[in-house]
Amino acid sequence: MMFRIPTITKNLLIINLIAFLATVVLQLRGIDLADIGGLHFFMANDFHLYQFVTYLFLHANFMHILSNMFGLWMFGCVIENVWGPKKFLFYYITCGIGAGFLQEIAQLGQFYMTINAQDPTVTFGEIFAIGQQLSSQLNAWTTIGASGAVYAVILAFGMTFPNERLFIIPFPFPIKAKWFVLGYVAIEFFSALGTSGDGVAHTAHLGGMLFGFLMIRYWNRHPNSGFDRGRGMQFFDNLKRNFEQRQHHQGSGYSNPNMHVNRGGGSKEDDMEYNARKRQNQEEIDAILDKIRKSGYDSLTKEEKKKLFDASNQS
Repeated sequence: MMFRIPTITKNLLIINLIAFLATVVLQLRGIDLADIGGLHFFMANDFHLYQFVTYLFLHANFMHILSNMFGLWMFGCVIENVWGPKKFLFYYITCGIGAGFLQEIAQLGQFYMTINAQDPTVTFGEIFAIGQQLSSQLNAWTTIGASGAVYAVILAFGMTFPNERLFIIPFPFPIKAKWFVLGYVAIEFFSALGTSGDGVAHTAHLGGMLFGFLMIRYWNRHPNSGFDRGRGMQFFDNLKRNFEQRQHHQGSGYSNPNMHVNRGGGSKEDDMEYNARKRQNQEEIDAILDKIRKSGYDSLTKEEKKKLFDASNQS
């Protein structure tokens, strides 16, 4: 099968779904899982450090989890295949924590402006003492959802495959990934500046993308800092190995190594013809993989992408 859901993406999807079902069931018993694992404002009574991780796996309703898991599935599968599971998981969790961190900073600013609007004489340093007095009321400020981490994954796709064309509803024409990501950034930025009160943590979305951008830039400039360049090309190297193995076993269907069947008809190929065809195909795949390493996947032509797809999908 050409496109399997890789391990980390699959497990993240499963954990999020289990957590959502647990939230629904426990609510019927009067237990609010979102209140326990959601990320509270750091001045609130119910704030705990572990919530920087647990909030990533909790969602408010069906549409909330559906949109996040669709984005994780659509873009996470590609990025994990390209980066490898360890780098992808590190990126996902780190960006999610970073998103929560920026959300806390945004809430601190909001809290200060709220207090200052009531009493303009209050200084920034004094709001921490006020926060202690209002710590119970501040428990209402809770953030949940994987959006910050998912937006970071979308950013990673846009930076890895900037010229890859995507079909996005409701647009009737394809959009390059880089413009798709920039559009997302613009929408979230202006939404964060606005006062719509839509209950969406726009700052967390931007925070996840900001941390993702900084991490990708750092990795690009320091390719040997924990996640080397070879690991980043693991997906394409696996394609090459699979192609070589399938070419080796391709033939008449039994173990005679000196007889091979021509796919175009019933005539037998001799060893010289078979080996020549095999070398030619291998050289073409090697050239495509070298081009990806030097210029990225988006530099391939349609014919080269089809050749790579066909090579990985042969049985």
